[in-house]
Amino acid sequence: MKTPAILSLAAALSLAAALAGCATAGGHTPGGLAGTQWTIVSIDGQPAAAPDHARMSFDDARLSASVGCNGLGGDYRLEGGRLIVGPVVSTQMWCEGLMDQERAVSALFAGAPEVTRTADTLKLTSGG
Repeated sequence: MKTPAILSLAAALSLAAALAGCATAGGHTPGGLAGTQWTIVSIDGQPAAAPDHARMSFDDARLSASVGCNGLGGDYRLEGGRLIVGPVVSTQMWCEGLMDQERAVSALFAGAPEVTRTADTLKLTSGG
């Protein structure tokens, strides 16, 4: 079963991420992610723990993300409807109340999530 989320991650058998936001104008191909910025609204079906700081953005070859504390990032590509990320690098600060969501986002990236994009919503879904 898949659970929607901006980064929405289903813990047991699937991870899902739904990102809501605004796709900024840019030179990206239709359906592509380059030049877009997103607000993370949920992770594992739970609201983002730091909603004012939970973000994800894509440039031509790299993505950057944060749920409100550490920065995560890495090279990415879209392949067969999946987001391939790696290697993922991250800062290593301890932030009370955010670590579970950071681990979930990192696991999502490692799982080559399926990408679904409609209007102002981006959903990333990956099997556990």
